[in-house]
Amino acid sequence: MPTYDYICNKCDHTFEYFQSMSDTPLENCPECKSKVRRLVSGGSGLIFKGSGFYLTDYVKKDSSEKKEKSTANKKSKKNQKKNRKKKVLNLE
Repeated sequence: MPTYDYICNKCDHTFEYFQSMSDTPLENCPECKSKVRRLVSGGSGLIFKGSGFYLTDYVKKDSSEKKEKSTANKKSKKNQKKNRKKKVLNLE
């Protein structure tokens, strides 16, 4: 539930009131009983709890590192296929 800011039109008394979004706005000042208006506020903003996210979590890797890893993976996959074929041939 949000906290709303109000200001009195007559005595300029400013106060906060904690109420539900579906509640009707207050109409009278608690000090002079004159009309009040609800102020538009920026709110409390967004609050992140926990360890959070950092810029380094999603940094793109160097293209040279990617190429080296992909060629290494391809070579290891080829070696694995050759070893399987050898095992199959030896079993027959």
